[in-house]
Amino acid sequence: MTQYLYLVRHGEQLDAEHGVTDGPLSPRGRRQAALLAERLGGVPLTNAWHAPSTVATQTADIVRERLPSVDPKPSALLFDCVPSGPTPEVPRAFSGWFASATDAEIEAGRAQMADAFAEFLSPGGQERHDLLITHNLVIAEFIRHAFDAPAWRWLGLTQAHCGLTVLKARTGRPITLVSHNDLAHLPVELRTGLVEPLPV
Repeated sequence: MTQYLYLVRHGEQLDAEHGVTDGPLSPRGRRQAALLAERLGGVPLTNAWHAPSTVATQTADIVRERLPSVDPKPSALLFDCVPSGPTPEVPRAFSGWFASATDAEIEAGRAQMADAFAEFLSPGGQERHDLLITHNLVIAEFIRHAFDAPAWRWLGLTQAHCGLTVLKARTGRPITLVSHNDLAHLPVELRTGLVEPLPV
């Protein structure tokens, strides 16, 4: 059978630009989450999970408030992480990215994502529509995994806050990327979290 996996980056965090690693949603982030919930209103969601971080939990709470049939549960497999480490194949432009990541953090991230694939990408039985509210690098690694790309290729994949990425998994077939970073539910002024601003 078919599984649809809806991957969402949390809403914008308050004061993230000041180096705060986790915190509450900004007012703009709350609006992003509300519009995401409206977008998901027509999806027959089967299950929902969120990273236990404050910003992902608050995003999930707003989705729950507006979609009472959806009850997102926390999962440590969705915490932000570094999915792999530097190798000779990593382009020089990305090499500095690993400067602040320790070997232990990289190994923990690699193990976490292997468990996340086993837990959340599991087609079979009845058709499923599962929602994951998580972090930028986790979504990037799911996409890299879907294409069986080189281990470093999550680098360069950036998701906007409350952007919607959809994977389609079917038993015995390659995973399909249905959409990536879909922002149709967000007006331009709410499209945050990208490396470069989108043209108006």
